Amino acid sequence: MIIDPKKVPSETRSNYPDEFKPKVVGRIRQRLGNFAGLKNFGVNLVKLEPGSSSALRHWHSCQDEFIYVLEGELTLITDAGAEVLTPGMAAGFPAGEANGHHLVNRSSTVAVYLEVGDRTPNDEACFPDDDLITKASPDGKSRIFAHKDGTLY
Repeated sequence: MIIDPKKVPSETRSNYPDEFKPKVVGRIRQRLGNFAGLKNFGVNLVKLEPGSSSALRHWHSCQDEFIYVLEGELTLITDAGAEVLTPGMAAGFPAGEANGHHLVNRSSTVAVYLEVGDRTPNDEACFPDDDLITKASPDGKSRIFAHKDGTLY
């Protein structure tokens, strides 16, 4: 299936609990993989406005992630620190590696990148900088957000 990104809806919403949503204001996603009907992995075209973050810093128990920078400049923040990524650079995050990561646009222009992630069931995510974890709901159709002590948001 050929995909014209101009025909793929843009979304700015976040599933995070309300107190965390301001951290990703300025993130605009187009779910290219969903648009193509892909079931095993997702592919998103993401624009990050200056000052915005891709997500809260996190890592996944079961899902791999990969990003590829198309335009602009992004700062990748991991446990090792901050590193600037420019067009043509990529990064991968293997499942189960407890190395929290996210992208931040510290530049003055919009940055664009592709993000690819698999859809392995029963994945959990840990957010090392925040009192937050997420896991699949009992029916597997949505995500549950909880404090690190297990109390639900």
